Amino acid sequence: MNTMAEARLQTQQRRSQDGQENSLWSSGFGMKLEAVTPFLGKYRPFVGRCCQTCTPKSWESLFHRSIMDLGFCNVILVKEENTRFRGWLVRRLCYFLWSLEQHIPPCQDASQKIVESTGVQNVISGRAPGGAGEGQVPSHMKKEVQRILGHIQAPPRPFLLRLFSWALLRFLNCLFLNVQLYRGQMKMVHKAAQAGSPLVFLSTHKSVLDGILLPFVLLSQGVGVLRVAWDPRTCSPILRALLKKLGGLFLPPEASLSPDSPEGVLARAVVHATVEQLLASRQPLLIFLEEPPGVQGPRLSALGLSWLGLVVQAVQAGIVPDALLVPVAVTYDLVPEAPHDTCHVLAPLGLWTGVLAVLRSLRRWGCSRRVCVRVHLAQPFSLQEYIINARSCWGSRQTLEQLLQPIVLGQCTVVPDTEKEQEWTPVTGPLLALREEDQLLVRRLSWHVLNASVASSAVMSTAIMATLLLFKHQELLGEFSWLTEETLLRGFDVGFSGQLRCLVQHTLSLLRPHVALLRIQQGDLLVVPRPGPGLTSLARLSAELLPTFLSEAVGACAVRGLLAGRVPPEGPWELQGIELLSQKELYCQILMLLHLLPQDLLLLQPCQSSYCYCQEVLDRLIQCGLLVAEETPGSQPACDTGRQRLSAKLLWTLSGDLSDSDSDGSEEAECRRFRLSQQLRCPDFFLFLCRLLSPVLKAFAQAAVFLHQGQLPDTESGYAEQLFQFLQATAQEEGLFECADPNLAISAIWTFRDLGVLQQMPGPTGPMLHLSPAFASRDSQERLEQFIRQFICG
Repeated sequence: MNTMAEARLQTQQRRSQDGQENSLWSSGFGMKLEAVTPFLGKYRPFVGRCCQTCTPKSWESLFHRSIMDLGFCNVILVKEENTRFRGWLVRRLCYFLWSLEQHIPPCQDASQKIVESTGVQNVISGRAPGGAGEGQVPSHMKKEVQRILGHIQAPPRPFLLRLFSWALLRFLNCLFLNVQLYRGQMKMVHKAAQAGSPLVFLSTHKSVLDGILLPFVLLSQGVGVLRVAWDPRTCSPILRALLKKLGGLFLPPEASLSPDSPEGVLARAVVHATVEQLLASRQPLLIFLEEPPGVQGPRLSALGLSWLGLVVQAVQAGIVPDALLVPVAVTYDLVPEAPHDTCHVLAPLGLWTGVLAVLRSLRRWGCSRRVCVRVHLAQPFSLQEYIINARSCWGSRQTLEQLLQPIVLGQCTVVPDTEKEQEWTPVTGPLLALREEDQLLVRRLSWHVLNASVASSAVMSTAIMATLLLFKHQELLGEFSWLTEETLLRGFDVGFSGQLRCLVQHTLSLLRPHVALLRIQQGDLLVVPRPGPGLTSLARLSAELLPTFLSEAVGACAVRGLLAGRVPPEGPWELQGIELLSQKELYCQILMLLHLLPQDLLLLQPCQSSYCYCQEVLDRLIQCGLLVAEETPGSQPACDTGRQRLSAKLLWTLSGDLSDSDSDGSEEAECRRFRLSQQLRCPDFFLFLCRLLSPVLKAFAQAAVFLHQGQLPDTESGYAEQLFQFLQATAQEEGLFECADPNLAISAIWTFRDLGVLQQMPGPTGPMLHLSPAFASRDSQERLEQFIRQFICG
């Protein structure tokens, strides 16, 4: 806390000294340059450490402080020095020579081993449940196995891999300014590979390019040929055949059949054997934990869960003693894809369609809008260690309807001290064959890895600039510097460096389709977001900054909800600072907001309880200076812990047991009171934090208003289309374009379904949504709207 306070003081002093120089850019484009702010090269936090609670041994063994001193490398920057040859001809053919020198291990055809595996043989001989009976001919079954195996994979072709690497290297150099990779993170992966366990890379999914960019990056760094688990929905049959020869994997459609289906049993056995063979041969595997871009639905991918479940099963069965999981993320200044209609499902990408998309991208991006890319590799951790330790963190959970509905309807005022159970991703494919306990293990492991991937992702300059423009900040140059420093102080990395003015100019050039640049008097430049789709695009970019300030944003909205019934929202900041806020009231508000917000947005670690997160939120609010502890004269200061004595109960109470209210000094904690700080910058910072969560909260509030206007019963997709059209109409009237997002509409519907506002019942054409009897009256609907709006700051 003292370190952050000192850093803030130095920042304010430095900003006051350089304020005159920083204003030079806004007053004209003179020859004199402003002083470079030191944060762009002075301090860069090392991100991506694994969870110390679930994997303490991996946290210690797979990390060394010396790797923090290593710099970055541009993966697509290939010169004469990157080859074994020298000369003027080499300088012109360096891309081709580099692709020839890449080490590609020999890829053996393992189809015979897969056919002879124990699981496949048990299904063929009829010894497995649901397997072939005695009337089936084994030769026919072997042909069926070969057909399923051909749908899953094909032996990678080294010549095709080298040719594709050469073509991709030229394409990436035309499309991107650079593709940065931190050498320290890569050294952690190389150290983990020396342990002898197979590597499984678990990645986010921001772009369709991720599936070809990550294998290229890891192949260039000596990891080997990456086997990528592709989504069959995004590829045409011709493109699937090409990707399989490049190392791609596809789940056969029969694997999603019912557990009792003979075709499904055989397909799942072949998929199991394929994954076991890949892990046994130590071939690296890439699995995407998020849904492909453009696909509406839950954030966690059902296909990714299925592939991860196969890996977990192989480790639990002892096929391999262990597997090392590596969280991965790729961040872009702007995702280089043609805009698509978010109201419709993304069509499969064909081979010729992909070629045309490449040409369009080169034409659109290659001239003036080349972007920067960062590839992030978090610290690897042992899957076996996680399986052993993670089960001890499981506790009882309740549904959102049990937790919040009585509070929304005014039937109760106490929030149960229980975790929320919310799973939106359906269980499909090979995951159906797992026990319910193992399915829960795979789900929570996925959330854990996704949290690590997002935490290790760097914040790009476009996300910072979009946030400043969306919230109507005036001094772009100074506020860009301030927001970057705040990001670094919270342990998040940024994906840019350089001179401040050049960064702002480059970022505005990337955002040019979404903003208007106007020259006003004295040469000043006015940057105005374009209404309509421009604001929606800026809101999507600014959402990438939310994980950095998520704890403070939740705390600020909770404080706003606590003050909503006491002080009018338009009241002065001094009047709001008079109110005393008890720690018990703050905990209650934070818990209610945590339960309301979807897990897809929060990405909380499963090993962290809501109680601990509430304490973390409160600590962050105190640390950033928004809350100040109220101390009565003569009482012991809150920060003085020297005279506090351990209670006798603490000598025997378990560390994870929070059931006893006296064991953690809750009586003393309930007496603690806080008030809002009266520092000069606090009102603007408080409003900034509240606005980070305003798109999702305003969309939820609009969904509550729409309850008495929507046509129910209706299918889920039909009602989502109704709500999205209502959000668009409201955006035109009130200017809330950041809420006009179909994903927010679906998230609101699913949250209301979990809350018991909407009920899903069987219908003649499928499941239908109905309005719950508890929220059929206008009074209950208005209570729901008021409950949500208390957290929104105008």
